[in-house]
Amino acid sequence: MTQYINKEGALIPATALEAGPCVVTDVKTLEKHGYKAAQLGFGNAKAKHLSNALKVNFEKKKLPLKRWLKEVRLAPGENYEIGQEIKADVFKAGDLVDVQGTSIGKGFAGGMKRWHWGGSPTSHGHTSHRRVGSIGASSSPSRTWPDQTMPGHLGNVTRSVQNLEVLKVDVSRNLILIKGSVAGGDNGLLFIRRSLKRPGGIPEKVIVKIQKKKKDPPKASKQSVVGTGKKK
Repeated sequence: MTQYINKEGALIPATALEAGPCVVTDVKTLEKHGYKAAQLGFGNAKAKHLSNALKVNFEKKKLPLKRWLKEVRLAPGENYEIGQEIKADVFKAGDLVDVQGTSIGKGFAGGMKRWHWGGSPTSHGHTSHRRVGSIGASSSPSRTWPDQTMPGHLGNVTRSVQNLEVLKVDVSRNLILIKGSVAGGDNGLLFIRRSLKRPGGIPEKVIVKIQKKKKDPPKASKQSVVGTGKKK
């Protein structure tokens, strides 16, 4: 993560992400496939790391070998062609995006770290401070209830963060600066798309200045005297 200072001088925690360049490797149409989508390829790959089917597919379309492929649904007005390159300029400052990634894996963790338990009392006489405790009765129901918060594997799951604001876009380096944090560690693979809940982005603030009429001091003094009922 890094920091960003906006025009008002506020210090904002931000994350720098490399967005592209991506290459359109396939296009789905309504007439042929029943829906409209585009398959994007990101990251260069060696031939020995790809299956024979993928290598033949790239060779037929005369495209460079890509390591990761992702299919994205398209809006009715969006049209792309195979081989077209998509860069960070598809975003601009003020847009809202959804970022999906894989959280950092932390292995086997206890309940206090995994589920933020408060723990048992730590005063004299208590022997179980960080243990699970009772997880069900023996006679009834004679089993453990589903979704019981217990120790287990922590992290390494897919997580999405919605409605993140794009602060700045560097087209020359394909970098975008996003307000806040995203799932995963450094050099992790992310999927960035326009916000599904707020596709229009952040609306611009309209500031209306109202000019107040200046009071004439002599008239103001006369009105104050009249209001009190005093005669000159």
